[in-house]
Amino acid sequence: MAFLPRDEHTPFEVPDVLPLLPIRDLVVFPYMIVPLFVSRDLSVAALEEAMARDRLIFLAAQRDGADDAPRPDAIHSMGTVGMIMRMRKLPDGRFKVLVQGMARARIESWLRESPALTVRVTGLRERAVPRGSVDLDSLLRSTRENLDRLVHVAKGLSPDIMMVTSGIHEPGRLADLIASNLSLKVEVAQSLLETLDPLERLQRVNEELRAQLATHQVQQQIQSQAREEMSRTQREYFLREQLRQIRAELGEGDGKAEEIEELRRRLDEAGLPPEARAEADKGLRRLESMHQDSAEAAVIRTHLDWLADLPWAKESQDTIDLRVAQEVLDEDHYGLQRVKDRLLEYLGVRKLKADMKGPILCLAGPPGVGKTSLGRSVARAMGRQFVRVSLGGVRDEAEVRGHRRTYVGAMPGRIVQAIKQAGTRNPVVLLDEIDKLGNDFRGDPAAALLEVLDPEQNAKFRDHYLGVDFDLSRVLFIATANLLDTIPGPLRDRMEVISIAGYTELDKLHICRRHVVPRQIEENGLTPEQIQFTDKALKGIIRGYTREAGLRNLERQVGAVCRKVARRVAEGREGKTTVTSKSLARYLGPARWVEDEALATDEVGVVTGLAWTQAGGEILRIEASAMKGRGGLILTGQLGDVMKESARAALTWVRSRAPDFGIDEAFFDDREIHIHVPAGAIPKDGPSAGIAMAVALVSLATGRPVRRDVAMTGEISLRGRAMPIGGLKEKLLAAMRSGVAEVAIPVENEKDLVEVPRLVKKRVRVVPVRAADEVIELALRPAGGARNATREKGKSKAGAGRGRRKPSAA
Repeated sequence: MAFLPRDEHTPFEVPDVLPLLPIRDLVVFPYMIVPLFVSRDLSVAALEEAMARDRLIFLAAQRDGADDAPRPDAIHSMGTVGMIMRMRKLPDGRFKVLVQGMARARIESWLRESPALTVRVTGLRERAVPRGSVDLDSLLRSTRENLDRLVHVAKGLSPDIMMVTSGIHEPGRLADLIASNLSLKVEVAQSLLETLDPLERLQRVNEELRAQLATHQVQQQIQSQAREEMSRTQREYFLREQLRQIRAELGEGDGKAEEIEELRRRLDEAGLPPEARAEADKGLRRLESMHQDSAEAAVIRTHLDWLADLPWAKESQDTIDLRVAQEVLDEDHYGLQRVKDRLLEYLGVRKLKADMKGPILCLAGPPGVGKTSLGRSVARAMGRQFVRVSLGGVRDEAEVRGHRRTYVGAMPGRIVQAIKQAGTRNPVVLLDEIDKLGNDFRGDPAAALLEVLDPEQNAKFRDHYLGVDFDLSRVLFIATANLLDTIPGPLRDRMEVISIAGYTELDKLHICRRHVVPRQIEENGLTPEQIQFTDKALKGIIRGYTREAGLRNLERQVGAVCRKVARRVAEGREGKTTVTSKSLARYLGPARWVEDEALATDEVGVVTGLAWTQAGGEILRIEASAMKGRGGLILTGQLGDVMKESARAALTWVRSRAPDFGIDEAFFDDREIHIHVPAGAIPKDGPSAGIAMAVALVSLATGRPVRRDVAMTGEISLRGRAMPIGGLKEKLLAAMRSGVAEVAIPVENEKDLVEVPRLVKKRVRVVPVRAADEVIELALRPAGGARNATREKGKSKAGAGRGRRKPSAA
């Protein structure tokens, strides 16, 4: 590897082997950024190989630009190592590549000619030139002066090059930068590239500048001699002026002038701030001076339309009445008291301080719990416009910040589009599914949202398309997410996260009566006089056909019943249909969820654990069995690495405490222990099943059955300590749905009980524990205490339902 100076401070490493991209009619210099259009198979293969590695590629000019399949002897041996900055496939099958030259290199040998040209290269080091010499300063000054004169007479050179070159004092780098901006023949450019002496190369570039200056001076003389002739543009102007006069005589008016006056009027009414108005006036002047059918005129016209349509000064008046807001939130949503309290706090502060900066709230919870509809209710309570921006699957930063107007089909980002859609500058903007953002080579949308969701910065949010600042500080942003883990830390830090857990069975019953049933009756063309649901029927749907934290599947099942009744009504059957718990099977088929057989009796080695999922809490059955063997532990059920480690830790603790539980120390030596978690097709992971696994192992080794109405959660340490876990609220909701009477939790999670609904704590007795010994004492019956399964099943109907034993509040 050769280390070459990329600039004054940063070394650049040239790999030994690189794919080669032959270039027609162009020589790429170091520090040069150039777009290339690639269509040949060899070139495409070289690009793909470079993209698959480190994006570095060797760029060498062909001796004959017309050669479609150049051989090694038809390619110059000296070229430039380039970095692929961007690559895009065009509709015609070609690839557009943006490449930056990095360093000179020479081909030492050819390694492969198919499928891509591959060469071994050597990086070339330039001779160091000491600064401060009179000859060097004189040459630098002369070159810059000639470049400045050429910039003033040549149309192809941008004046910005003078600002770039003013800070460059290395002769080699200055020569490369100027040569890359001159229109040079391939032979001349290649000769400059192969000149390794920086002073000699700069001298040759200076001579080329003089030659081009002389050429332009001759051209100016020729143009001055032809000034008396009418140019094509002047003729067009003369003819169009005549056409305008003819239209005026006919009373048709000047369409272009009318359009510009209409734009000016709209811009005046929009109330643009000074910076935006200056940009708009500049665009109007340019539009007046160009043909209205040109492509650039269409771009300027669209940009001015956006500036005129945005609500720069239009703001909806907040109608904040906390009593009315409370009624709106309660009318639209049942429960969710913590979320409502936080929203009412915001409204109260907003009423007292009208110029407060809007907070960024993030509603996090499983699907179907009402996160999106909460944002709509907040907008209704405040009297503001509501706009939803879907961020799921967005991978392009331009979707947030907008495209630059240099691109064809450029448009503002979704934030600005939402403001325009709302028609006011202070709407409620719901950023839906913010945890589903992605990123690729087009940028990271989550990083672009950092400015949008920062109250200290978003007062001057600059969309790339608009090119001017827009004030987002008056917007109330509400984000929704299912998982917080996928949201980048800096973005999550800018939001106030409000967790929304699942609903209890009573909550679902109330929501079903108040919202779901009336909505589904109306959507299916029925009336309340044609169909009625009993409370037992609704409970039957909730228990037997849905096991979810949210309400979406519940609404589908209610809708399915309504559709079947609607069909009967459409067939001409009259009368009112009452849906009862007994008739549910006729409408929905057999119940999908039935009471688990494992809960019908106390069993040895079978423990009820609790798990957290993206959709809420779930019951987790853990089974342990022993068989003769040489000892060892078998784990099945698609367990993740963390869960497997918890099982090993549980086994270690049980073996270390074997005498305390009356377990023969040889029990684990001549038996293989098998721990299985059913629903084996579903991946499971996490440490919170450690306590449950330890209880299952003790039950297995002692023969003591596990109480069927006790569930447990908690991580276990090697000393048997019950360590805290997450998702307690969701797990307790799952326990209540499944008819569990007592739940053992780590004592450190006792503080989380304040978030658990009162109904859950009333129906499920929560027992905080410090160690696994306390859980064993709670969950295991005495040896031989398993009751007859047949007799137990006869009692299970009373014991399987809610409140089969009267629990005490935690």
